[in-house]
Amino acid sequence: MNHNSINKTLKNKSDLTVEAIVNRIIVSGEMSRQDHVLLTSLVFTNGEIDETGRRQINRIFDYIQTGRLRLVNW
Repeated sequence: MNHNSINKTLKNKSDLTVEAIVNRIIVSGEMSRQDHVLLTSLVFTNGEIDETGRRQINRIFDYIQTGRLRLVNW
């Protein structure tokens, strides 16, 4: 994902959820720096995160810790 697609996605954030981003990352088995920027931008743009969103982000940490998710392009 390049910066232009990140910006385009952020402009269409009404269609974007933390769960959708996390699911895409987990299905791919990889999380890039751009994925991180997209996820954190969405969370900070909304100004708050609910319990469901918090659980979704914790899934990312769990997958990284257990080796099921690889960090790429960091």
